[in-house]
Amino acid sequence: MASKLPIVKAKAVEASKFLTKNGCAYYKQMLEQNKQYIQVSPTVEKCQHLAKQVFYTRLASIPGRYQAFWKELDDVKNLWKHRQELKIEDAGIAALFGLECFAWFCAGEIVGRGFTITGYYV
Repeated sequence: MASKLPIVKAKAVEASKFLTKNGCAYYKQMLEQNKQYIQVSPTVEKCQHLAKQVFYTRLASIPGRYQAFWKELDDVKNLWKHRQELKIEDAGIAALFGLECFAWFCAGEIVGRGFTITGYYV
């Protein structure tokens, strides 16, 4: 592990130099490509209007997501009913998904504690 540290450090320095050299040009190019999304006069009223648009658009998408949830739940129930026909690959994928969910839970706990492994700051 210690032998890889100089390699990682060299890569980080190389990436930093690349960003220093090309970062401004990339920023300008990105803004030019996406200028149709930029508000020319960002007033408070316009920002509040956009915030309301996002909120109500997300609110309007709830019924579709609700239906998709129940459809997926019905699919899981159907799989459970016919679990004798379940292949080992499908069971392995389900197990890996459960493991990934648990790993994300653990990562969230660590982040919530302020990146400490043993406990909260006192």
